Amino acid sequence: NWEISQANPEETPAVELLPDQIPALAKTYDCRSVAYTYTEPMVFYEYALDSCIRAKEAGLKNALVTAGYINEKPLRRLCRYVDAANIDLKALSDRFYRDICRATLKPVLNTLVVCKAMGVEVEVTNLIIPTLNDSDEMLRALSRWIVRNLGRETPLHFSRFFPHYQMRNLPPTPAETLDRAKQIAESEGLHFVYIGNITRPKAGDTFCPGCGRRLVHRSGYLVLENRIRQGKCPDCKTSIYGLWEPKP
Repeated sequence: NWEISQANPEETPAVELLPDQIPALAKTYDCRSVAYTYTEPMVFYEYALDSCIRAKEAGLKNALVTAGYINEKPLRRLCRYVDAANIDLKALSDRFYRDICRATLKPVLNTLVVCKAMGVEVEVTNLIIPTLNDSDEMLRALSRWIVRNLGRETPLHFSRFFPHYQMRNLPPTPAETLDRAKQIAESEGLHFVYIGNITRPKAGDTFCPGCGRRLVHRSGYLVLENRIRQGKCPDCKTSIYGLWEPKP
């Protein structure tokens, strides 16, 4: 991602795409939603807002992938047109945000709470960086905060860190650390915990919190099987958090 976010404008292939053109382009490719990501959508807030409005008017859904660092008033305006958001929560530590991100934690927590309160389907991503935010205590605190403030149904994605750009002095996240993080989050009551940026058995699959049966089988970005019907488990009828297309 850093190769995109840190590139000079003249080094980046680009096309002119106005907000009014996005719905037609999406439908040309049979896309039913538009995602705002690569890079941070809050950087191009006005463009994202205008595009969300046009997409919504055309019957498309909107999804944000964001670090969540934004003031509340513009966030609330944007959320009126957003259906889903994957928000980074780097660590439940203001010191981590100040030392590593040169930011603060509180605005991110507020973004998560506001999005949830406004009906946005919220998912959380946590990039686990060895020695910086990978302790049992930090992982447990993050998981507990999500359960208490967003709900145990909130999906949590633990992503593997790789040494790039300005942090080349640390190793990639060990697979065992990701497995441990998943176990901790599930022990704190989270129903949907995933592991990303690495291939692990069942790491991306969705299981029913009611009966435990596998509902969605994934391989990377591919969905190999989706058994969810009308937003519910077909076996025990437990409602499954998320935006699901109606199926017979």
